[in-house]
Amino acid sequence: MTATPIVDAHHHLWDLKVRAQEWLRAPELKPIWRDFPVEELEPEARASGVDVTILVQAAASVDETREFLAFAACNKLIAGVVGWMDLTADDPAAGLDALRKAPGGHMLKGIRHLVQDEPDPAWLTRTDVRRGLRAVAEAGLPYDLLVRPAQARAALDAVRAVPELTFVLDHLGKPPIADAASSPDPHWATWLRELAAERNVVCKLSGMVTEADWNTWTIGDLEPYVRTALEAFGPDRVMFGSDWPVCLLAATYTEVFESARTLTDDLSEDERAAVFGGTAARVYGL
Repeated sequence: MTATPIVDAHHHLWDLKVRAQEWLRAPELKPIWRDFPVEELEPEARASGVDVTILVQAAASVDETREFLAFAACNKLIAGVVGWMDLTADDPAAGLDALRKAPGGHMLKGIRHLVQDEPDPAWLTRTDVRRGLRAVAEAGLPYDLLVRPAQARAALDAVRAVPELTFVLDHLGKPPIADAASSPDPHWATWLRELAAERNVVCKLSGMVTEADWNTWTIGDLEPYVRTALEAFGPDRVMFGSDWPVCLLAATYTEVFESARTLTDDLSEDERAAVFGGTAARVYGL
């Protein structure tokens, strides 16, 4: 690989004493129902050669984002924060401005909402949401797109409706890898190619092991999905993310990183440098 810094473009941190993270109460998530501080992540990331990371929101909370910004400004591992704000607020631009003026506000590198948890599959088509997305674009920030297959059409519509905004597709759109490991769902593959045809979208190689069978997944299970993403977007529009600590449900940090390295073995040195750092650095303005 080249001298381009290696970036883990997607991980989380949480302290349950500070914020309950109610989504973690699902029985299957019990293994990660505990605190995950940066002190636990850093040796894992460094051992894999990661230079810097992007800390991504886990709660729909401006307070969490403010805490992350202040913390990231004092931490050498974290190069930026993808935070949360209320996209449906009457004045979303004011909300963004307030975050940027908060302590560590210069560390705000993107915005994300947990669209996957919205009961309305067409949430991204709402007029107030679109207004919020345009405010993110006007602020010069990208928007992390976290959706499930049921929200795929609304996501594509949003990407086309706000072409001035860079969308970062998290976790490849959460394809059902456990159900169709050897051959990707054709509906997902078609949708991913349609997204990739819009030049304002990039894609994260993240969250795959937890969409596969947690106990029996193999690199071969992930390979068709990675190949589809790389062919659709090209390496200069793809970035690696560990999704730690959620990934621990199915794999260690090292296993996730090394799997991504193996799955990109056939790329050139420059292409791998893009996937493991260059794309994230460009998109998030690191």
